[in-house]
Amino acid sequence: MKKGITLLIALGLALTAGAEEQSLSKYADPAEPALPATTVDVSLSDTALVITDPQIDFLSPDGVIWGVVGESVTELSTVENIGKLLDIAKAKNLPVFVSPHHYYPSDHGWHFEGPLEKLMHAIGMFDREGPYVTDSFDGSGSDFMPQYKAQILDGKTVVTSPHKIYGPETNDLVLQLRKRGVTKVILGGMSANLCTQAHLYELLEQGFEVAVVRDATAAAKLPEGDGYLAAITNFRYVANDLWTTSEAVQKIKDAAPGVTVD
Repeated sequence: MKKGITLLIALGLALTAGAEEQSLSKYADPAEPALPATTVDVSLSDTALVITDPQIDFLSPDGVIWGVVGESVTELSTVENIGKLLDIAKAKNLPVFVSPHHYYPSDHGWHFEGPLEKLMHAIGMFDREGPYVTDSFDGSGSDFMPQYKAQILDGKTVVTSPHKIYGPETNDLVLQLRKRGVTKVILGGMSANLCTQAHLYELLEQGFEVAVVRDATAAAKLPEGDGYLAAITNFRYVANDLWTTSEAVQKIKDAAPGVTVD
């Protein structure tokens, strides 16, 4: 496992050192879009913030995957932007849902895996000693980022059961949203072309309106491709709306009041 982590970090550092300084302009929307514009109207009565994988292994320099996601997380200010979304959601009493990623020892007995699953298991990403073992959880790669813990663990945020690959089909996110009358989702978290995108697709298929916060996510950069570039293209194709964090914060500030569930 340690060898896998070392190789992954070395790969990320080599890619960063060998690349020229790149502008975020390659992620900019087209000057003349071909697709029609769509919008999501935020209301406190039927809208929720959903954050995928706001965990140390994805978002901290101490995380096992930082060597390949760190550049994207840093240039997009993803950590700070997720924090801003949590802050405004709590200030406005907008429901917050967190869909985390955890792997238990039994998950390492899978008979087949995709490339990213194989990598995550090899480097111990999101590993926990068991679903009911918490002694070693605090500060581990599977733990939530320290700056988010007060908001996530406030007794009001809904922390769903873990998703195991990418989407929420394997956890109770959709059930929890429906039980609270949510029909519209503001989506952010990690990582853009994997869990965040998979949550977007499933929530759309389940009949939710979904607005993605484009700079409250990020992705790996590998020889196989820039995950964020792949994701932002797909977000434009399918999301009901695509906002910056500043736009999302303002829309939540201006949201029509409604009856919310504590």
